[in-house]
Amino acid sequence: MNTVFGINGPVVKVRDTKAFSMMEMVYVGKKRLIGEIIGINSEETTIQVYESTTGLMPGEPVVGSGMPMSATLGPGILANIFDGIERPLKALEEVTGAFIAEGASVTTLDEVKKWDVTLTVKVGDTLEAGQIFATCPETPVIMHKCLVPPDISGEVTFIAPDGQYNILEKIAVIKSSDGTLHELHLAQKWPIKIPRPMKKRLAVSRPLITGQRIIDTIIPISKGGTAAIPGGFGTGKTMTQHQLAKWCDADIIVYIGCGERGNEMTQVLEEFTGLVDPKTGNALTDRTVLIANTSNMPVAAREASIYTGITLAEYYRDMGYHIAIMADSTSRWAEALREISGRLEEMPAEEGFPAYLPSRLSEFYERAGYVEALSDNEGSITIIGAVSPQGADFSEPVTQNTKRFVRCFWALDKNLAYARHYPAINWNDSYSEYVDELSEYYHDNVDINFMSYRQQIANILHEESKLMEIVKLIGSDVLPEDQKLVIEVAAVVRIGFLQQNAYHKDDTYVPLDKQFKMMNSILNLYDKCKQAVANGIPVTELTKSGVFDKVTKMKYDIPNDKPQLFNVLDTEVEEAIKSIKKE
Repeated sequence: MNTVFGINGPVVKVRDTKAFSMMEMVYVGKKRLIGEIIGINSEETTIQVYESTTGLMPGEPVVGSGMPMSATLGPGILANIFDGIERPLKALEEVTGAFIAEGASVTTLDEVKKWDVTLTVKVGDTLEAGQIFATCPETPVIMHKCLVPPDISGEVTFIAPDGQYNILEKIAVIKSSDGTLHELHLAQKWPIKIPRPMKKRLAVSRPLITGQRIIDTIIPISKGGTAAIPGGFGTGKTMTQHQLAKWCDADIIVYIGCGERGNEMTQVLEEFTGLVDPKTGNALTDRTVLIANTSNMPVAAREASIYTGITLAEYYRDMGYHIAIMADSTSRWAEALREISGRLEEMPAEEGFPAYLPSRLSEFYERAGYVEALSDNEGSITIIGAVSPQGADFSEPVTQNTKRFVRCFWALDKNLAYARHYPAINWNDSYSEYVDELSEYYHDNVDINFMSYRQQIANILHEESKLMEIVKLIGSDVLPEDQKLVIEVAAVVRIGFLQQNAYHKDDTYVPLDKQFKMMNSILNLYDKCKQAVANGIPVTELTKSGVFDKVTKMKYDIPNDKPQLFNVLDTEVEEAIKSIKKE
């Protein structure tokens, strides 16, 4: 029998055995704690345990499972809350109470519940790997498409009639080319650290529309893209991800709470379960899966939670859905890597993080993308990862390495957050590399001038940042009138366009068409004021006329469903400027 030799936190060692393979899932001790083989040599085997090892003793048995750490994939994932190793928290609470006991064993998905299954193939059909063979309504808004496992293909020799089945019952049988018979069920397993295969990657040329102006217009992200939201404590990372989860046009949301504080995660769970999906009018949880791994849960499970979340997302992507992953926060994941690396006595790199931190980050973000799945459907995974640099220092290793692998960087600014400017994304420190790829979409689906207006708005903000350096030194009185005008218009852009109120019915989500008309009104104001300044009217007179305030308030004054009122606004602004008498 293989027994525990040494214990160091979540790292357990077994001596003199050749019974295990690399990355195999094992059960450790009398409580059968879940672990994974992470190192093998001729003398000892190293196991990473995903549960608390408190009370574990040398000499306790270690039993192999013969398979890698895997996620169970099937109907029942959505509207559920799992821990980092895909154990359903509601079912765990029924078994162990409010605190999860070591070795608590529950089935990942409900094995009793019956699903209304409709078969989409017949006996004699040939099924390729990854194709759809049945469907069942998983929630009122998501149709679950049952997929042939990616490593099986062949001729259908048996099909069950349409009806109600649980996830363990035989639905179909496939005979592969070598004569092997494979039973198909509603559920299947897949190793969490191996990406699910797809036919090919496609261009990321469609935006993930979020209804947040600073994101959609200034720093856009593609469906299938990657973004980082770095920010110090209290800058609004979690709130920004909440807004994106609620309003973005993804079909399914996977929210991974990785190492966050328990009270914050509780707030997330309570808010999500109470939210109404603005698209369908049903509960938002009908298209959401939550993975909760709080800071007081075993540190090793933090690493697993990221991989579990992306594997669930890939499963739904293969059905042809568009998934948005909110990972909050990847810094806590990196800290878990650092702790385990220290216990393994590995050589530390910068700030004690392991030397393989960049490769682990790249492996995670590489699993995003817009793809043609094996089922011939197009699907995408967009990853939005929060980063929590200590002291809001963006030069620390996790932020810098994340920056290498994401193409969208939404830098949160504590000064903006403390000034109650939300989302607190600093437009000068942030960037998106998707702008060129998305320009055709905006051109065809919104307006041919959309990207031109976006550039003009960005230029005004850039010009203001340069002028403010001068203002800080010698004051604004010395500036010529045209530069004073830039500062006034930039204030309209910042407050009237970039700042957004999540609690206002017309401002919490803004469609692209309204975003374009808002830019048009701001640039119209700028052009008319430039002409007035050129004709000798001072900026102070323009300010007194109230035109800047009127345009700033358009986000509240003009409802989303009445875009025609922008024409009225532009006319009022033009007449107000014309009525100003030259001194």
